[in-house]
Amino acid sequence: MLQSERSVLIVVDVQNGFTSGGNLAVANAEQIIPTINQLAQHFENIILTQDWHPTNHISFAENHPNKKPYDTIRLNYGMQVLWPSHCVQGSKDAEFHPDLNIPTAQMIIRKGFHSQIDSYSAFMEADHQTTTGLAGYLKERGIDTVFIVGIATDFCVAWTAMDAAKLGFKTFVISDATKAIDVHGSLQHAWQDMLAAGVKRVVANQILNAPDITQ
Repeated sequence: MLQSERSVLIVVDVQNGFTSGGNLAVANAEQIIPTINQLAQHFENIILTQDWHPTNHISFAENHPNKKPYDTIRLNYGMQVLWPSHCVQGSKDAEFHPDLNIPTAQMIIRKGFHSQIDSYSAFMEADHQTTTGLAGYLKERGIDTVFIVGIATDFCVAWTAMDAAKLGFKTFVISDATKAIDVHGSLQHAWQDMLAAGVKRVVANQILNAPDITQ
Protein backbone atom coordinates (compact mmCIF):
# COMPACT_ATOMS: atom_id res chain seq x y z
CA MET A 1 0.00 0.00 0.00
CA LEU A 2 1.36 3.37 -1.00
CA GLN A 3 1.67 6.03 1.65
CA SER A 4 -0.29 9.22 1.06
CA GLU A 5 0.69 11.41 -1.89
CA ARG A 6 1.22 14.10 0.77
CA SER A 7 4.08 12.04 2.29
CA VAL A 8 7.72 11.82 1.26
CA LEU A 9 10.50 9.35 2.06
CA ILE A 10 13.81 11.12 2.67
CA VAL A 11 16.76 8.73 2.28
CA VAL A 12 19.75 10.26 4.06
CA ASP A 13 23.35 9.73 2.89
CA VAL A 14 23.35 6.05 1.87
CA GLN A 15 26.81 6.50 0.39
CA ASN A 16 30.01 4.48 0.10
CA GLY A 17 31.68 6.84 2.59
CA PHE A 18 29.37 5.79 5.41
CA THR A 19 29.32 2.03 4.70
CA SER A 20 31.95 -0.72 4.99
CA GLY A 21 35.25 0.38 3.48
CA GLY A 22 34.23 4.04 3.47
CA ASN A 23 36.23 6.89 4.97
CA LEU A 24 33.62 7.42 7.72
CA ALA A 25 32.13 3.93 7.85
CA VAL A 26 29.22 3.35 10.21
CA ALA A 27 29.20 -0.23 11.55
CA ASN A 28 26.85 -2.52 9.61
CA ALA A 29 25.24 0.42 7.80
CA GLU A 30 24.77 -1.52 4.58
CA GLN A 31 22.44 -3.91 6.45
CA ILE A 32 19.63 -1.34 6.29
CA ILE A 33 19.78 -0.89 2.51
CA PRO A 34 17.41 -3.79 1.59
CA THR A 35 14.84 -2.40 4.03
CA ILE A 36 15.20 1.09 2.53
CA ASN A 37 14.76 -0.30 -1.00
CA GLN A 38 11.64 -2.12 0.15
CA LEU A 39 10.22 0.95 1.89
CA ALA A 40 10.78 3.04 -1.23
CA GLN A 41 8.24 0.89 -3.09
CA HIS A 42 5.57 2.23 -0.70
CA PHE A 43 6.18 5.92 -1.45
CA GLU A 44 5.21 7.99 -4.44
CA ASN A 45 7.55 10.81 -3.37
CA ILE A 46 11.22 10.14 -2.57
CA ILE A 47 14.20 12.45 -1.96
CA LEU A 48 17.81 11.30 -1.63
CA THR A 49 20.47 13.31 0.21
CA GLN A 50 24.17 13.14 -0.58
CA ASP A 51 27.08 14.46 1.47
CA TRP A 52 29.22 16.38 -1.03
CA HIS A 53 32.27 18.04 0.51
CA PRO A 54 35.14 20.01 -1.02
CA THR A 55 38.61 18.84 0.03
CA ASN A 56 39.10 21.97 2.18
CA HIS A 57 35.91 21.44 4.16
CA ILE A 58 35.92 22.96 7.65
CA SER A 59 34.67 19.73 9.26
CA PHE A 60 37.70 17.69 8.17
CA ALA A 61 40.20 17.14 10.99
CA GLU A 62 43.12 17.17 8.57
CA ASN A 63 42.33 20.81 7.74
CA HIS A 64 43.02 21.86 11.36
CA PRO A 65 46.59 21.72 12.72
CA ASN A 66 47.09 19.46 15.74
CA LYS A 67 43.51 18.14 15.58
CA LYS A 68 42.36 14.56 15.07
CA PRO A 69 39.05 13.01 14.04
CA TYR A 70 36.26 13.28 16.64
CA ASP A 71 37.87 16.27 18.36
CA THR A 72 35.49 19.22 18.69
CA ILE A 73 36.17 22.87 17.99
CA ARG A 74 34.10 26.02 18.30
CA LEU A 75 33.22 27.75 15.04
CA ASN A 76 31.23 30.92 14.56
CA TYR A 77 28.01 28.87 14.33
CA GLY A 78 28.71 26.65 17.36
CA MET A 79 30.49 23.44 18.29
CA GLN A 80 31.74 21.29 15.43
CA VAL A 81 32.82 17.65 15.51
CA LEU A 82 35.87 17.12 13.30
CA TRP A 83 35.59 14.14 10.98
CA PRO A 84 37.92 12.06 8.86
CA SER A 85 37.85 13.42 5.30
CA HIS A 86 34.86 11.78 3.63
CA CYS A 87 32.42 12.03 0.72
CA VAL A 88 34.68 14.39 -1.24
CA GLN A 89 32.97 15.76 -4.32
CA GLY A 90 33.32 13.45 -7.33
CA SER A 91 35.03 10.65 -5.38
CA LYS A 92 33.94 7.02 -5.14
CA ASP A 93 33.52 7.63 -1.41
CA ALA A 94 30.75 10.15 -2.20
CA GLU A 95 28.83 7.88 -4.57
CA PHE A 96 25.59 6.24 -3.49
CA HIS A 97 26.10 2.67 -2.28
CA PRO A 98 25.72 0.30 -5.25
CA ASP A 99 23.02 -1.72 -3.45
CA LEU A 100 20.75 1.33 -3.11
CA ASN A 101 18.10 0.81 -5.77
CA ILE A 102 15.57 3.63 -5.85
CA PRO A 103 15.09 4.64 -9.50
CA THR A 104 11.87 6.48 -8.61
CA ALA A 105 13.60 9.16 -6.47
CA GLN A 106 12.73 12.59 -7.83
CA MET A 107 15.44 14.76 -6.28
CA ILE A 108 18.95 14.59 -4.85
CA ILE A 109 19.80 17.19 -2.21
CA ARG A 110 23.57 17.66 -1.99
CA LYS A 111 24.79 19.07 1.29
CA GLY A 112 28.07 20.12 2.88
CA PHE A 113 29.38 21.73 -0.29
CA HIS A 114 29.99 25.12 1.36
CA SER A 115 33.58 24.88 2.59
CA GLN A 116 33.03 26.95 5.75
CA ILE A 117 29.76 25.40 7.03
CA ASP A 118 29.01 21.80 7.87
CA SER A 119 25.61 20.43 6.93
CA TYR A 120 23.91 17.48 8.58
CA SER A 121 20.28 18.32 7.88
CA ALA A 122 18.58 17.97 4.51
CA PHE A 123 16.75 21.24 5.26
CA MET A 124 19.24 23.57 6.90
CA GLU A 125 23.01 23.88 7.20
CA ALA A 126 24.72 23.90 10.60
CA ASP A 127 24.57 27.67 10.92
CA HIS A 128 20.75 27.33 11.15
CA GLN A 129 20.43 30.08 8.55
CA THR A 130 21.50 28.67 5.18
CA THR A 131 18.63 26.64 3.71
CA THR A 132 18.81 23.89 1.10
CA GLY A 133 15.46 24.81 -0.44
CA LEU A 134 13.98 21.41 0.38
CA ALA A 135 11.21 22.75 2.65
CA GLY A 136 9.97 25.10 -0.06
CA TYR A 137 10.05 22.33 -2.65
CA LEU A 138 8.01 19.97 -0.47
CA LYS A 139 5.49 22.62 0.54
CA GLU A 140 5.02 23.72 -3.06
CA ARG A 141 4.20 20.12 -3.93
CA GLY A 142 1.64 19.89 -1.12
CA ILE A 143 3.70 17.45 0.96
CA ASP A 144 3.12 17.78 4.71
CA THR A 145 4.54 14.52 6.14
CA VAL A 146 8.10 13.21 6.03
CA PHE A 147 9.51 9.77 6.79
CA ILE A 148 13.28 9.63 7.27
CA VAL A 149 15.72 6.71 6.89
CA GLY A 150 19.46 6.39 6.36
CA ILE A 151 22.80 7.25 7.91
CA ALA A 152 23.61 8.30 10.56
CA THR A 153 20.75 8.22 13.04
CA ASP A 154 22.50 10.48 15.53
CA PHE A 155 23.70 13.15 13.11
CA CYS A 156 22.24 13.66 9.63
CA VAL A 157 19.04 11.72 10.26
CA ALA A 158 18.38 13.41 13.61
CA TRP A 159 19.13 16.92 12.38
CA THR A 160 16.92 16.37 9.31
CA ALA A 161 14.09 15.09 11.50
CA MET A 162 14.28 17.92 14.01
CA ASP A 163 14.39 20.55 11.28
CA ALA A 164 11.41 18.91 9.53
CA ALA A 165 9.39 19.03 12.75
CA LYS A 166 10.43 22.62 13.40
CA LEU A 167 9.33 23.57 9.88
CA GLY A 168 5.86 22.17 10.53
CA PHE A 169 6.04 18.78 8.84
CA LYS A 170 4.57 15.74 10.52
CA THR A 171 7.81 13.79 11.01
CA PHE A 172 8.57 10.09 11.41
CA VAL A 173 11.94 8.34 11.71
CA ILE A 174 11.89 4.67 10.70
CA SER A 175 14.34 3.51 13.35
CA ASP A 176 15.25 0.08 11.95
CA ALA A 177 16.07 1.67 8.58
CA THR A 178 18.77 3.89 10.15
CA LYS A 179 22.25 3.24 11.56
CA ALA A 180 24.15 5.36 14.07
CA ILE A 181 27.77 6.41 14.63
CA ASP A 182 27.06 6.58 18.39
CA VAL A 183 30.11 8.51 19.59
CA HIS A 184 30.08 9.64 23.24
CA GLY A 185 26.45 8.59 23.74
CA SER A 186 25.26 10.57 20.71
CA LEU A 187 22.56 8.07 19.73
CA GLN A 188 20.70 8.26 23.03
CA HIS A 189 20.94 12.06 23.04
CA ALA A 190 19.71 12.22 19.46
CA TRP A 191 16.59 10.19 20.22
CA GLN A 192 15.87 12.28 23.30
CA ASP A 193 16.17 15.45 21.22
CA MET A 194 14.09 14.07 18.35
CA LEU A 195 11.24 12.88 20.57
CA ALA A 196 11.28 16.18 22.47
CA ALA A 197 10.95 17.99 19.13
CA GLY A 198 7.81 16.02 18.27
CA VAL A 199 9.39 13.45 15.95
CA LYS A 200 7.62 10.07 16.00
CA ARG A 201 9.60 6.82 16.09
CA VAL A 202 8.26 3.95 13.97
CA VAL A 203 9.59 0.71 12.49
CA ALA A 204 9.56 -0.49 8.91
CA ASN A 205 6.83 -3.09 9.38
CA GLN A 206 4.41 -0.34 10.34
CA ILE A 207 4.85 1.02 6.80
CA LEU A 208 5.23 -2.25 4.92
CA ASN A 209 2.32 -4.14 6.46
CA ALA A 210 -0.25 -1.45 7.16
CA PRO A 211 -2.29 1.18 5.39
CA ASP A 212 -1.25 4.81 5.50
CA ILE A 213 -0.15 5.36 9.12
CA THR A 214 -0.43 9.14 8.87
CA GLN A 215 -4.22 8.98 8.96
